[in-house]
Amino acid sequence: MAAAESVAVIGLGRFGGALALELEAAGTEVLGIDADEDVVQSFNGLLTHVVRADTTKEEALRQLSLSEFDRVVVGIGSDLEASILTTSILLRFDRPTLWAKAISEPHAQILSQLGVERVIRPEHDMGKRVAHLVRGTMLDYVEFEDNFAMVKTRPPREYWDRELGTTGLRAKYGVTVVAVKRKGGAWDHTTAQTTLYDDDEIIVAGPTRRAELFSALL
Repeated sequence: MAAAESVAVIGLGRFGGALALELEAAGTEVLGIDADEDVVQSFNGLLTHVVRADTTKEEALRQLSLSEFDRVVVGIGSDLEASILTTSILLRFDRPTLWAKAISEPHAQILSQLGVERVIRPEHDMGKRVAHLVRGTMLDYVEFEDNFAMVKTRPPREYWDRELGTTGLRAKYGVTVVAVKRKGGAWDHTTAQTTLYDDDEIIVAGPTRRAELFSALL
């Protein structure tokens, strides 16, 4: 099963289970692994393959051909020792691109020190995202590394019924309107000739603070 389009998900709790099901729904073959037999049974028939295994044992991972997978997600959260041991074994395999879930800042630091480049902190990241939505006028918010964000919002009143090329928006606010959605329509990329209307939704990209300030102009 260790084909290029396959993903192994270790730990089928709330995060790992939701991730595995979403991947499966998108047409990706998923090998789900958990140490709890009841959890494994609950996913039987929902994933391409699901097995019970102690992933802190290198032999178990090799028997499951984890060393041949291109992509592996360690979603273990409740057992810190199992998370670290499993991750350290996987890092000895040259092939997999590895994602690992962390439940706290110390856990994330340990995973990073082990050499995991893609450390995931679902609760932390979602908390930051919701905080931005709660305190502003943003409809949605995604922050990337290096202080860059994309914000879904509505056009400020001063830009209604104007073509983007005439607004000087980028020079004034340091952000770019990259996409627009008309009421009842679909998302489309913008050009200098795109006219913004009061009932549009727009996606604005730029430095995090500037994108936040622009979304507050409403």
